[in-house]
Amino acid sequence: MSGGGGRHRRRIRIALPVGAAGLAAAVAVALLTSSADAATGSPKPRPPARATVADSPSLAELEQRIAGATEGDDTPGGTRVKSSPSASTGTVSPMIIGGTTTTITTAPWMAQLWYSDTKGTADESDDTSFFCGGAVVAPTKILTAAHCVKGYDWKAHGAIVTGTSQLPSEGDLHGGTASGVWRQWSHPSYNARTIDNDLAVLTLPNPVKATPIRMTTSGDTASYAAGTSAKVYGWGRTSSTNQDISETLKTATLPVQSDTTCASYYGAEFVKGHMVCAGKPATGSDTGTTSACNGDSGGPLVVNNRIVGVVSWGVTNCVSKGAYSVFTKVSTYVGAAYPRVDDTNLSGDHKADLWVRNASTKTGYEKDSLGTSFGARQSWGNWSGVNVVLQADLNRDGYQDFVYRVASTGDVFWWRYVPATESWADPKQIFDNWKTRTRILTPGDVTGDYLPDLLSVDSAGVLWIYPGNGNGTFATRVKVGSGWNQYNSLRGHGDFTGDGRTDLIARSASNGSVYLYKGTGKSGAGAFSGRIKVRTWSGTTYNAFDAVGDVTGDGKADFLARTPGGTLYLYKGTGKATSEIFATRISVGTDFKQYDIFG
Repeated sequence: MSGGGGRHRRRIRIALPVGAAGLAAAVAVALLTSSADAATGSPKPRPPARATVADSPSLAELEQRIAGATEGDDTPGGTRVKSSPSASTGTVSPMIIGGTTTTITTAPWMAQLWYSDTKGTADESDDTSFFCGGAVVAPTKILTAAHCVKGYDWKAHGAIVTGTSQLPSEGDLHGGTASGVWRQWSHPSYNARTIDNDLAVLTLPNPVKATPIRMTTSGDTASYAAGTSAKVYGWGRTSSTNQDISETLKTATLPVQSDTTCASYYGAEFVKGHMVCAGKPATGSDTGTTSACNGDSGGPLVVNNRIVGVVSWGVTNCVSKGAYSVFTKVSTYVGAAYPRVDDTNLSGDHKADLWVRNASTKTGYEKDSLGTSFGARQSWGNWSGVNVVLQADLNRDGYQDFVYRVASTGDVFWWRYVPATESWADPKQIFDNWKTRTRILTPGDVTGDYLPDLLSVDSAGVLWIYPGNGNGTFATRVKVGSGWNQYNSLRGHGDFTGDGRTDLIARSASNGSVYLYKGTGKSGAGAFSGRIKVRTWSGTTYNAFDAVGDVTGDGKADFLARTPGGTLYLYKGTGKATSEIFATRISVGTDFKQYDIFG
């Protein structure tokens, strides 16, 4: 393969399995079972019976999957990569080509992704087995490449190992833990031929102990400036002359290259804005080359402790003269990935569900999203005595929980599901005497630390942020500003504008003007940018609203509005921070007048 011109160059997805000895997995995670015990305290709800949604493979199955992955020779994305002789005659250095050994302490968020599918036959020719890297971006979320995920059933055939710098060997996870996969998402515009939009998120059944790393923001330009020092991490190939990947975690420092430089080598294969390349031009051999290579796929490119890129593709054998490593440009895709990182819901799929309470019977109901409609309601028992119910995930365990306020005392409680005991914990009081709070919200991560926050408006109209600690407790409240009692509705759950930050939607009590408050990812007075008017909805148009997240599953936060007559409309999010923020409304039911609380 020639080094110049950038044309007719065969691209490879940078991933490859490794041959190794037998492997073992850690104890499988707990299951979400058919029903849970009623919570104590007030109210005394009972979740509806349901099928298991977060099943995890057994220890034996995880062992088999990892062992099978080490024996395969496939590259994710459907391309087989065969080794070929290199011009190198020097000594091969056993690391990311040109990199150094590192520890899991320095990169605690690194994850190993093992995949093995025998197709249920004894014929090995149809087996699919491979290895990828990834990064823990939330306790139950792994950010990786779409070519490692798209077209594969990770729930049925995958295993994730975290918490170790070593690959498994001879039944030893070297201090790591293993998990199955609950859900998977790959970017809907991923193109397997061009390896464009190469980003994916895997959801685990239970949180891992690994410390997460954050994605960069959509407005980040400094991290992509030419010459910026970035670090790549992985267990990929150690040389261009063989297919072996590293038994220990490696890292390498690569200078970010400009789009012009990348395009001058790769031509149209490099998609500006969607991809970023890094590294010095390869020398044509292992000697003098520092590069990601096969097996590093899905791993992170890190600048200032934020993921700015995901290992995507490169030239065959990784060292062709003049070549660079190519990564998915995370700043472009954080808006699409963020809803998948914060997509807890009641039914366990990628679509946000609705919780409501009947005004007369005080019975709470779950209505699962079907995309552009909701399924039959499921009873959650008696929810009398409360006047606020909010859907949340304060401990980031991947299971939706609830925040509610008792009407008589104003005390606010957090009620959560505990996977380890397959039951709902007793409600925990998190605030007392909040009777006069005019608004309480659980919109997700407002401050940009990937930990869910809580917001409230007091009787004086001051909006406060209670920064979440990720465990149902909060840091000292921070004042955003005053004047928020001018709104008779204040809602938010997730990102309405596609920039990866949590936003709010507010309606004026005086004239029905509806405003978007774009989140900035900061705390205090700068938490939201200046309001943008997006609609006018008077009280005769709508008298109740809800924001539960991404109802449709398309990666954009949606909004719900009810007419006085009881018709509920779904406003699909467009990701635009203008009057076009919502698509044409869709009726999702005409019987919603009966409900007085929308979670």
